Amino acid sequence: MTLLDAQATRPLEGGASFSLRNRMLRVVWMATWLVLARFTPPPLHRWRRRILRLFGARIAPGARVHASVMIWLPANLTLGEHALIGPGVRIYNQGHIAIGARTVISQRAHICASTHDVRDPAFQLVLRPVTIGERCWVAAEAFVGPGVMMADRAVLGARAALFTDVPEDAVFSGNPAVFVKQRGLRAE
Repeated sequence: MTLLDAQATRPLEGGASFSLRNRMLRVVWMATWLVLARFTPPPLHRWRRRILRLFGARIAPGARVHASVMIWLPANLTLGEHALIGPGVRIYNQGHIAIGARTVISQRAHICASTHDVRDPAFQLVLRPVTIGERCWVAAEAFVGPGVMMADRAVLGARAALFTDVPEDAVFSGNPAVFVKQRGLRAE
């Protein structure tokens, strides 16, 4: 996916950041999700996985995506085995977002993979991929910002805002999120 040059398209004056083809694809995507998935009962995860895959998402078996999730572009999404994307989650994946196996993204959390160049008078959009490792937990209404990498088994507390990378087994909380403690995950 290619970004358009903000100097040429002037998004601050209503111009586009993405090609017409990209915008049309997203219209078709949103209409398809609305009609075929948005109002499906919770157990129909397999059906929703199929729809997401049709639009280019890379989704491992057993991943669960709730019907009320909002995904900007499925082609920029990778979900590991048994990952769970809870109700009302917003996946703002203008840039790529990868979520590892057995990771839980709780209700109404936001994951954002883009920002703007604040030094640029034209406010150029910048894509910054987000990676969330395996067995992580992003708690309710938390925000994971552009370019962040959460290592395996990391936790982000409810309503926290994360803008820096998180090491393995670390628990972060607050706004901005700071280290709280080691997770200390029990053995299976």
